[in-house]
Amino acid sequence: MHSRNRRIRGASVAAFASLCGLVNAQETPPQSPPPAAPPVAPAAQDDFSKALDQELGKAPSSANPAKPSTPAAVDLPGGAQLKLLDISLDVLASLAGSTERSSEMQNLQLGDHDPNRRGFRLNQAEISLQGAVDPYFTAEMHLVTSIESDTGDTGVELEEAFFTTSALPYGLQIKGGQYLTEFGRINSTHPHAWDFVDQPVIFGRVFGGDGMRSPGARVSWLAPTPWYSELIVGVQNADGPQMTSFLGNADTTFPGGQVQNNRELRSGGDLMYNARLLQSWDTGDSVVTQFGMSGAVGPNAAGASTGTSILGADLKIKWQPPKNDDGWPFVIWQTEALRRNLGSDTQAVDPDGIPASGDEFTAPGGTTHDTGGYTYLLWGFERDWIAGLRYELATASGPSALPREDDPLRDDRQRISPLLIWQPTHFSRVSLQYNLDFADHLSHDASSIFLRIEFLIGSHPAHKY
Repeated sequence: MHSRNRRIRGASVAAFASLCGLVNAQETPPQSPPPAAPPVAPAAQDDFSKALDQELGKAPSSANPAKPSTPAAVDLPGGAQLKLLDISLDVLASLAGSTERSSEMQNLQLGDHDPNRRGFRLNQAEISLQGAVDPYFTAEMHLVTSIESDTGDTGVELEEAFFTTSALPYGLQIKGGQYLTEFGRINSTHPHAWDFVDQPVIFGRVFGGDGMRSPGARVSWLAPTPWYSELIVGVQNADGPQMTSFLGNADTTFPGGQVQNNRELRSGGDLMYNARLLQSWDTGDSVVTQFGMSGAVGPNAAGASTGTSILGADLKIKWQPPKNDDGWPFVIWQTEALRRNLGSDTQAVDPDGIPASGDEFTAPGGTTHDTGGYTYLLWGFERDWIAGLRYELATASGPSALPREDDPLRDDRQRISPLLIWQPTHFSRVSLQYNLDFADHLSHDASSIFLRIEFLIGSHPAHKY
């Protein structure tokens, strides 16, 4: 239901947010007026927090009038305020059934926090802290815990921890720390922010099960155009377990049977560089369109001097009548496609993918290509109820030491997923989703059904439209 923390610029944000409404109540649409403050809590969540604060004597009320300032908040440029610390807990849990065994489901459900086994699963519990450092910086941290499907062990990971500037001139903003790469719409959001319950297939193949993220820094520029236009340029480490298309680590599996080479950071050419251009505009009073293009380049460990490039494009169109019931009804069409080009050297490896050690064969060098995407429709047909339908496609080409039809990470895949959501409040959501998978590595089509529940307590950062 939520995504990364964003700036909210200009006094017209509230009107724009009312137009865009929500599939998830906390979406915050981008705006074109001059830069201002970091994000503000969603309206319903803000009202809820105010009510609690009034009970505790912390917020203005008729009996407790507002004061010019309080130690619990920091004044920000543009007249906004941000609390010094907001804490939240967001929990995802699921119940799954499938025609495939749990071990095979993990080849179908590539996301680390997907429902990827029969029965119950705690997909994740995320603790988030965010707030103002001072009038010039905000900070954010997301700590994720989950129970491993195969071992039952509890895993803890620091998913993100970064600062963001809040007072730079000329529409500029800097982010630095550990963060999800701003590539497309899915990679830069947490699983609880997705409309569907699982990660698209092509994203699992290209970005890994936990999304592409690494320590680094990026600069964004909000162009002074009549419509919303933002350019993001960043640089991050190319190594680590979440940089699967680049240097990765010792456990990284490369496509086509290529194996890990020991490549260390030697110069700026061994970092990963990315860029994203985002455009948004209104069509009349009822339609908002957003189009984005993304790219990433950097070295990979499938050779001594090989590299990877990833290109992507995304489109989101949302219709909602000016007169609506807290965001309903609405229709959303969202589409995203990407392509990875991964270079590799010719290598001698044994059948288990280990560098030459006896019973060996040749992994051909060259460039492998992985292409795919998804498209879906969401229809908020009645207050608190949403219906959806998604189609996915993933394919690959180029040299490979393994037969593609036997490789779950490179075979031809298609998936159709109908969805029904009940969202009674801004703080809870129940999703029922069915997946029909067509995959070359399967001897038959696979059917899976998921029931997922999400609940949120506390105040979570607002998210982008």
